[in-house]
Amino acid sequence: MPIRLTRRGRIVVFCFLLAVAGGLLVLVSAPGRAADPPGPAPTVIVQPGDTLWEIARRHAGSRGRDATVEDIRRLNNLDGYGIDAGQRLILPRTR
Repeated sequence: MPIRLTRRGRIVVFCFLLAVAGGLLVLVSAPGRAADPPGPAPTVIVQPGDTLWEIARRHAGSRGRDATVEDIRRLNNLDGYGIDAGQRLILPRTR
């Protein structure tokens, strides 16, 4: 016996399909973040007189200096903002 849908049932099915299509459209058209390029993360050796802010300014890319400083601190497990000459720092990848 075939399934028979009432008018209300057809409206419910139509709205459900419309919501699914809208959700797929949002997922497909939403800008995504590109995956990090393969290979080792960029690093820098701290030179005498360097500061986190100066290193971040040189390597900031489009993110800005302050965000880059925080990324460097996170990547290197730094509690504060002090760095020592000769220290190797992992830098965030720029996009």
